[in-house]
Amino acid sequence: MIDRILEFSIRQRWLVLIATLGVGALGAWNFTRLPIDAVPDITNVQVQINTAAPGYSPLEVEQRITFPIETGMGGLPHLQYTRSLSRYGLSQVTVVFRDGTDIYFARQLVNERIQQVKDQLPPGTQTAMGPISTGLGEIFMYAVAAKPGATNADGRSYTATDLRTIQDWIIKPQLRTVPGIVEVNTIGGYEKQFHVLPDPAKLMAYKLSFRDVMTALAANNSNVGAGYIERNGEQYLVRTPAQVANVADIKDVIIGSHQGVPIRISDVAEVTEGKELRTGAGTLNGEESVIGTAMLLIGDNSRDVAQRVSSRLDTISKSLPEGVSATKVYDRTTLVEATIATVEKNLIEGALLVIAILFLLLGNIRAAIVTACVIPLSMLIAVTGMVEKKVSANLMSLGAIDFGIIIDGAVIIVENCLRLLAHAQHEKGRLLTRDERFATILEGSREVVGPSLFGMMIIGVVYLPVLTLTGVEGKMFTPMAVTVLMALAGASILSITFVPAAIALFVTGRVKEHENWFMRGARRIYTPLLNASIRNRMAVAMFAVFLMVMTGIVASRMGGEFIPSLDEGDIATHAMRIPGTSLTQAVDMQMKLEKVIAEFPEVKEVFSKIGTAEVATDPMPPNVADTFIMLKPRDDWPDPKRTKANLLAAIQARVEDVPGNNYEFTQPIQMRFNELISGVRSDVGVKVFGDDLDTLLQIANQVQSVVQAIPGAADTKTEQVSGLPVMTIKLDRPALARYGLSAQEVQAIVEIAVGGKDVGLVFEGDRRFDLVVRLPEDLRVDLDAIRSLPIPLPAAAENQPTAVKTVFGNSPLLRMRYIPLSAVASIEVAPGPNQISREDGKRRVVVTANVRDRDLGSFVSEAQRAVAEKVKLPPGYWIGWGGQFEQLVSATKRLTLVVPIALMLIFMLLFMSLGSAANAALVFSGVPLALTGGVLALVLRGIPLSISAGIGFIALSGVAVLNGLVIIAFIERLREEGRPLLEAVTEGALTRLRPVLMTAMVASFGFVPMAIATGAGAEVQRPLATVVIGGIISSTILTLLVLPALYVLFRREIAPAVTTPTPKP
Repeated sequence: MIDRILEFSIRQRWLVLIATLGVGALGAWNFTRLPIDAVPDITNVQVQINTAAPGYSPLEVEQRITFPIETGMGGLPHLQYTRSLSRYGLSQVTVVFRDGTDIYFARQLVNERIQQVKDQLPPGTQTAMGPISTGLGEIFMYAVAAKPGATNADGRSYTATDLRTIQDWIIKPQLRTVPGIVEVNTIGGYEKQFHVLPDPAKLMAYKLSFRDVMTALAANNSNVGAGYIERNGEQYLVRTPAQVANVADIKDVIIGSHQGVPIRISDVAEVTEGKELRTGAGTLNGEESVIGTAMLLIGDNSRDVAQRVSSRLDTISKSLPEGVSATKVYDRTTLVEATIATVEKNLIEGALLVIAILFLLLGNIRAAIVTACVIPLSMLIAVTGMVEKKVSANLMSLGAIDFGIIIDGAVIIVENCLRLLAHAQHEKGRLLTRDERFATILEGSREVVGPSLFGMMIIGVVYLPVLTLTGVEGKMFTPMAVTVLMALAGASILSITFVPAAIALFVTGRVKEHENWFMRGARRIYTPLLNASIRNRMAVAMFAVFLMVMTGIVASRMGGEFIPSLDEGDIATHAMRIPGTSLTQAVDMQMKLEKVIAEFPEVKEVFSKIGTAEVATDPMPPNVADTFIMLKPRDDWPDPKRTKANLLAAIQARVEDVPGNNYEFTQPIQMRFNELISGVRSDVGVKVFGDDLDTLLQIANQVQSVVQAIPGAADTKTEQVSGLPVMTIKLDRPALARYGLSAQEVQAIVEIAVGGKDVGLVFEGDRRFDLVVRLPEDLRVDLDAIRSLPIPLPAAAENQPTAVKTVFGNSPLLRMRYIPLSAVASIEVAPGPNQISREDGKRRVVVTANVRDRDLGSFVSEAQRAVAEKVKLPPGYWIGWGGQFEQLVSATKRLTLVVPIALMLIFMLLFMSLGSAANAALVFSGVPLALTGGVLALVLRGIPLSISAGIGFIALSGVAVLNGLVIIAFIERLREEGRPLLEAVTEGALTRLRPVLMTAMVASFGFVPMAIATGAGAEVQRPLATVVIGGIISSTILTLLVLPALYVLFRREIAPAVTTPTPKP
């Protein structure tokens, strides 16, 4: 069949060329549709359930909200596990589903269960699912700030409340309409509220309660419709509006009357525009600000959406009040474009190096151009496949594309056709006729198309194990394998259609036979080495075995990591204070910290998110801040040669001088990735499971002291589960009984007075603001004032004059008497739980550590041994390990199972190609010997083993086999022609020197730019490129020197067996 395809391609060469151009044009069009990203999105399929429960302590949140929700999620289809966090006023349950589950199906299932569970939750709690986004969803952040000296319409300077109102009602509604944006999350500033602040003394004087104030406000803040009437043929709608519109309206609301005199809100309370009790704050360059985060819809393209958001924000900025600006502080596009520029530069430089080598070795410019054309064409075929398969162009998917490997098949065919054309011209002593030329090209293609396609198949087969990876590692590396396989498939099709057709069309005239200077030099060096290798074949074989054993020993002692960290160009730091630090205090400390960091000339700007944002996608207590340190472009640094690691060390040393903080340094995306995948923000998380919080904390502290002592441990800390100061108002039940009060009555008054209670909305056009009743701020924070809080008692029997209520449905109390809160309750202040984490229905405390100057694999092994020896666990408690290394373990397990299967497949393909198990084994020996070079290259560059390097070894085994296959197939053909063993081996090796050198050089040089690149994302590709280059060098030496020696060594017995049957006939 392949023969027919080759014949057709040469005969219908113009048709093939036009079809190829068509495929190229389709690829070019698809390239414009190709989504572009920095790295694949590796977030698992998860649904967050956030429940706001104002006023509830962490223990109450866990008991009354988290536990019922977690239990309600049990038994969902495709459920993998649940984890949860219970914090003051917030419950977050994360439901993780198996990979491949449709996110919308998962959300529907979760939503159904939430509806069932809602009845079990306390009244007043609000449960909602998190946005349909991922760990990579925070693609764009901006800060809303006022310019120095700017004033609003009233002539006042802009406050944090003004900025938040602008964000909530001007910027956010417009950004939410941008296609691809699912949510705009806000942190910082204060939501505007209208506050009614009753004075307890005045309430008592007028014999009123908080409840009366609330009832009056609710009854005087509504619009009512009364149908319509018809008059004179017209229809009139009847309305009775009574909505309050401003502070003056609220002040005029009548609560009741006292001896005929109306009592207004203004008589007993102060009415003002106030601030919410916020859970989070934002800062920018040492000043308080409002930070907005645009979140990407799952499955959309981050680069396109970020560009759309940026463009819309520029448009919105023009409509903002004078003196207010919305400036971009983080844009994913910057990272995407930097990484894609790195990939693009590597691919272009690699392609140019490959083309240069083709010119150098083929000695025929037109043939080199034909071969080089396969590069963009196979890439365009791969692009079409990527668009169809919905694979984005990113660091990983394009990370293993080596044009040298991809065009190996084409190189072999072109080289053989040129050799035969030159030979035929030399034999005939003239230029070939068209038919003779076509026949020679067909023969040249036929001769090597088998080994060439088998070689390509083998390179393809070695990528199959990567397709079996699942989970995080699957999402990370499968796009790479898919892209390479599509590019290989494209190149294979082109090598049997386009290449013969193009040679038939363009390689005309005299084809030079003499070798160029490079090949003459190579042959001069190679011939004596080959002869020496064959002469000392036993020593060569022994040396090869010794080399493999030594490599095995070295590899076993090398460290391992999951994947090298992508240098995002910016720094993120986690600043932590002691639990119980107030938000105001945290903001003050954060502003000082930012001013210190901003002193570094390399820093462009610093912004922070403190506490929990409006949508609790990343719930943090007020004592924790995420600080983003955005760096200037390297050219703007005072010393552009300064490394980022050096700058990071300097920043770390400098911020240690700022008192009251602990730090953990990471990067913006990396921080969210680690947390979303395993609920742990660092490289390693030791999870202690059990029931009692004190016991869990005790065990966790033991684990921390053990892990801290291990070399390489950094930022080791235990989750802050205790230390939150809690003020408990403890009710005295006998006293309540004496006064005839219920617990609920007292609780309701404390809740209104201290926490505040919403009693309606105040509308300003489209905008709406909460109307809240609570104590004035100076009384809210005064313990004596809280103790003196007036508690109304049930009415006495005597009939005394009292305020007459104007509101329907009021209590028919005849007389109001009061007692202070201290008469029925005592106030205690004591530390309580700060947060309670659960996983799979069990409480857990996590000890986290980052690993520096050491590989992850060996660190975890040592830590596991040390913890097992030194930490004794009580019954019912156990330890689990999480964090980034989980992916390393699962990927390694999967690969150790699948790689041997792939190697067996390679052996079977070799056996099919060569028809001899002995020859197949000889060629297969190339794999371990190629790996020696890869391991040596890693050791020399100080790079640990990682899944990236593992993919490099996989690619390498394919190339190593391809070269061996080309030589052995040719030697076998010469022996079939009756050549003696030594002559066949020597001639075969020398004849195939050029294609072997060519495939090896194009494959290794294609990866050189990737191995030495320094741009964004280069560190992720470096291990893979290093392995391939080192391995190809060793595999080429093997193919050219060790393989012929082994062939002579193990095949010498056959020589007599082949010659003896010939005399018999």
